[in-house]
Amino acid sequence: MNITKISIDRPSLIIVLFSVLTLMGVLGFQNLSYELMPDFNQPVLVIRTGYPGAEPQEVETSVSREIEDALSNLEGVDFLVTKSLPNASVIIANMRYGTDLDQAMQDAQRYIDNIRKDLPEDILSPVMSKVSPNDLPIMSISADSDMPATEFFQRMQDDYLPQIQQIKGVAEITLLGGEEREIQVDVDQARLRLYGISLYQVAEAITRSGLDVPAGHVQGAQGSATMRLTAKYHTLADIEGVQVAMPQPGSPVYVRDVATVRDGVKEISSVSRYNGKSGIGLLLKKQGDANAVDVSRAVQDKFLQIETQNADAGVRFVIADDSTDNTIAAVNSVVVDLILAVLLVSLVMLLFLRSFRNSLIVLVAIPTSLVTAFAVMWILGYTLNLMTLLAMSLIIGILVDDATVVLENIQRHLDKGKEKRKASLDGRMEIGFSALSITLVDVVVFLPILFLQVFVADMLKQFSVVVITSTLTSLLVGFTLTPWMA
Repeated sequence: MNITKISIDRPSLIIVLFSVLTLMGVLGFQNLSYELMPDFNQPVLVIRTGYPGAEPQEVETSVSREIEDALSNLEGVDFLVTKSLPNASVIIANMRYGTDLDQAMQDAQRYIDNIRKDLPEDILSPVMSKVSPNDLPIMSISADSDMPATEFFQRMQDDYLPQIQQIKGVAEITLLGGEEREIQVDVDQARLRLYGISLYQVAEAITRSGLDVPAGHVQGAQGSATMRLTAKYHTLADIEGVQVAMPQPGSPVYVRDVATVRDGVKEISSVSRYNGKSGIGLLLKKQGDANAVDVSRAVQDKFLQIETQNADAGVRFVIADDSTDNTIAAVNSVVVDLILAVLLVSLVMLLFLRSFRNSLIVLVAIPTSLVTAFAVMWILGYTLNLMTLLAMSLIIGILVDDATVVLENIQRHLDKGKEKRKASLDGRMEIGFSALSITLVDVVVFLPILFLQVFVADMLKQFSVVVITSTLTSLLVGFTLTPWMA
């Protein structure tokens, strides 16, 4: 007994099957995340090594070549690109596709540790990172307030920033601009020579006197008590009163004797302006597995909450750039195009088949075939992105063919005067092999992409899965649901 006869004789089975598939597809669509493009990672490692004060030639001979030689034995390396710059060495290790980058980073770190003794002593520790689209900020924000600039910067670091970093999916926030408070000690070199004191002694005395460290505990008959040495500075006078040295008995030298202490602003290394107004810039990056749209919405809600709580201080956050805006706009545009395509196809079918009933069948068959793809995408952890949605737009033409060929042949048998059940079964059976061949050709075209071992395959796999899933579902609909409805 073939599947078409079962669907005609026992329609309840087909109704239940496609109801389940449709329900799973709707649930999948509601739970799918939005992204502009599929998530993919380039198999590239970057090793940065700082060498303060070194010229490019010295960096090349003392650092870059040593690390290059060490990484040449790293498994999975395709080729290395080295840049020897003033004060730094940058080595880009391009790995072969399919290499486990986490394992490669561990191996690279071990190789570098083995040659650490051969590198200059005053270099900074090499820093390794993976190249990924997630390294790019998803949001650029400008913040300002009515508070003094230094107070606002301190509030941003101590209060607002920790609140934003606690949001699920936020990986890193970089601050730009602003005025950071700095207590500056301007040392008079002439006075240092007069007292026979070095600059190091002044710095060491200020650091030592400002320590806040545990001091052990005291054990007594009544129990024990933990002690802590607290010597934080609260005023400028506290710093000025720090004893630096005692060149002669009874004649201590204090900081105020050799330096001037003032409340200033740290040297500005970056400036952030939005519409000509200075403020603090925030560059926000998401975690690798987080959804950019969800993170953006949560961050904007947090900004609104902070602004409400600090309305008296005039705290304002302005979204200067949000990459998720383009994502949502692009995805919504494709969704609208997809809906229009289904409606227009149904209209064209009405004009050519000249049967309102057959047009409705096509209008049901196409979405039923598409909605199953949402369920598969949800199960596989895919997202709604341009590749998956474009695949759905492309597949509509194939889905129309499957539905139209079956309907037209069934209509031909109906025109011969056959009873509906007989016409549906004969019409489908007559073109069954042809429909199967056409569908399998479409599947075979896209199936090899799933097995490609090249970088571009990461972007095309989701496209192929959607096409294959929708095509096979369309074949099932053409063999079961369409004959039953006809």
